[in-house]
Amino acid sequence: MDDGTLTDAERRVWAAMPTGTRAALAGLSGADLRTLLLSVAHDRAAMVRPPEVVRRWREDRFVRPARADPRALARVEARMWQLLPADVSGVELSPVVPVGTCSAVAPVSQNRIVTTMRASEVLSDPTNALAIEAAVRRRRGGEVHLAAAHRVLRAQDFGTDASAHFRLFCLVSSARDAGAGRTEARLLIRHLTYWRAVLAEFASEAAPQLHVTVLDDRVVRERLADTVRPALDASVVPLVDEPERTRGRGYYTGCALRISLLGGSVEIGDGGLTDWTARLNGDAKERCLVSCLATERLVECTDPAGAPDAGRLIDDHN
Repeated sequence: MDDGTLTDAERRVWAAMPTGTRAALAGLSGADLRTLLLSVAHDRAAMVRPPEVVRRWREDRFVRPARADPRALARVEARMWQLLPADVSGVELSPVVPVGTCSAVAPVSQNRIVTTMRASEVLSDPTNALAIEAAVRRRRGGEVHLAAAHRVLRAQDFGTDASAHFRLFCLVSSARDAGAGRTEARLLIRHLTYWRAVLAEFASEAAPQLHVTVLDDRVVRERLADTVRPALDASVVPLVDEPERTRGRGYYTGCALRISLLGGSVEIGDGGLTDWTARLNGDAKERCLVSCLATERLVECTDPAGAPDAGRLIDDHN
């Protein structure tokens, strides 16, 4: 059953199993497979002793506490909630989401996500989860604007001593296409105006910038020039064209955003237009804009005592 896509580690594991094991597991129903995996987890947990738990606590990057000062984070995030427009709905997301939440709508490998044994996965990107909630609310009519602050966990290794989990403050907006890029422009103004207010309050002395990259979309380029830029006050936080950016193509559509400090050298946020709510609702006229900021990274750069080690990559999914 090896079609050439297995890794060396996968081949080694399957080779150690009795013949027919892989086919037998593949033939189980979802409920039966979960029963089997839960039984195995029960047996393995029964063998764990307290010293082993302590060792894992020290060594496992998935479970180590973040070094961020929660009081500093709480102060920043509380103010960020206050800065949101009144029509933005706050969402307290679950720690887990349906399996495939990211990979079903974006080119993301499931290997970068911590999958559970109950047909779910640990939340790795709140924008994907908010997009699902936005798609559900859009079916009732009216445009939707959502926000969430959440600690995310990602499976890829960010490097020595870097945390596998970090907090993101996210916005997702979804609305019906009004034609000629008018909806996209309106959503971009909304998100960029909010992030400009956040940066002006917390990082005005850290040379904050908002960056935009048009992804081969003539209409979006025109609306950026004649609608979006004139609506933004760039006196404190400039909106910088970043045509050289290649990351995010195939993930974002129309345009991509980036939020930075220190003249662009330190990235603290990311975003862009996506087709997620269109795909989730099966309606090509749906428009969706997502954006996020790593609050630990913001605190780290503006208050070095507050967060000595935040997550290094904001948009590593794309």
